[in-house]
Amino acid sequence: MTFKTLFVTGGAGFIGSDFVAQAAHRGCKVIVLDALTYAGKKENLSWIHGDVTLVMGSINNQRLVEDLLHQHRPDAIVHFAAESHVDNSIHSPHVFMETNVMGTMSLLQAARNYRDKALAPDHFRFLHVSTDEVYGDLPLNVPPADEDTPYAPSSPYAASKAASDHLVRAWHRTYGLPILLTNCTNNYGPRQLPEKLIPLCITNALAGKPLPIYGNGTALRDWIYVSDHNTGVWAALTHGTIGESYCLSGENELNTVQVVDALCAALDELKPKSDGVSYAAQKTFVPDRPGHDYRYALSSAKAQRDLGWKRSYSWQEGLRDTVAWFLKQ
Repeated sequence: MTFKTLFVTGGAGFIGSDFVAQAAHRGCKVIVLDALTYAGKKENLSWIHGDVTLVMGSINNQRLVEDLLHQHRPDAIVHFAAESHVDNSIHSPHVFMETNVMGTMSLLQAARNYRDKALAPDHFRFLHVSTDEVYGDLPLNVPPADEDTPYAPSSPYAASKAASDHLVRAWHRTYGLPILLTNCTNNYGPRQLPEKLIPLCITNALAGKPLPIYGNGTALRDWIYVSDHNTGVWAALTHGTIGESYCLSGENELNTVQVVDALCAALDELKPKSDGVSYAAQKTFVPDRPGHDYRYALSSAKAQRDLGWKRSYSWQEGLRDTVAWFLKQ
C-alpha cells in the first residue's frame, strides 16, 4: 500500500521527527501537527529534505485537526504526540491525562468525522504509537510481553497510554475506524532530550557531572534504535492488518548499569578524558523512583512474521552512532 500524504502528530519530537524523515525520504508529503512544548522542536525537522509542513497546535484542538484533514486530505494519521516522561507523570499526572487520553479522543473524533464525511480515501488508516509500559512489570521468569499480554500499567504515564490504546480499539469496534497500533521498547538515538537516560548521561559525562542511576541499577529495559522503531511503524502502516497491534522490540534487554557502562566505554573511545580516567567513575546511585517497574520487554515475533520487519542496528552500532551524534553538537 502506498501513501502520498501523511498527517503526523508529535512529528517535531525525537521519535516522530525520525519517522517524518523516513516518510519524506519515501516521497510522502507530510503534515506535522505539534504543540512545540519542550519536547518538540522546529530544529528536529530542519535537517529533513522533502515536502514537510509544520503546523503548531494541539491535538486537543479538534476543530484545528478537522480543518487540516479537510485541507490536506491525508491517506493516514500517524499519532506520536504524547507526554512520555515517567518522572513528569508522577509529579503532574493531570497533564498526561489531558494530552494522552483526552487528546487522543479528540484526534479519534476528528478522524472519524473525516472518514464519515467521505473526505478520507478508501485506504485511510489511523496508526497509534504506544509503549511497552502498558504491559507493566514483567517477572524475570516469564517471556517478553506480546500482543496478547494483559495490560497492567504502573505509572500515571503508562496508565494514560493504556487508556489511549483502549480508546483507539473502542473507536474501531464501535465506529469502524480503520486503526492500527504499535507498542515499542525504549528508544534511543540522535536528538533525544536529556531527560532520558542515555542523552542525560552523555550530557552529564561531558560536563563532568554525576551519571545518575536509580536504585541499585538492576532495572531491565529493552533498547531499540529510533530508526529501527520507525521502520517498524512504517511496516505496520503499509502492511499491517486493520484492527491489529504489533510489538516492536530491539531484543536487547540490559539493566541500567550495563547501559551506562556501555555508554561510558563508547565515550572513552570517542572522546577520552585528558587524565585517562574513565567516564564510568562518574556513576552515582540515587534513590529509586516511586513504583519503579523492574522489567519491561517485548517480543517482535508477530511483526517479524506478519510485516516482514526486523531491526537493522545492533545495540553497539546504535549506541556508537548516538554518542557520535551528540559529540558533534
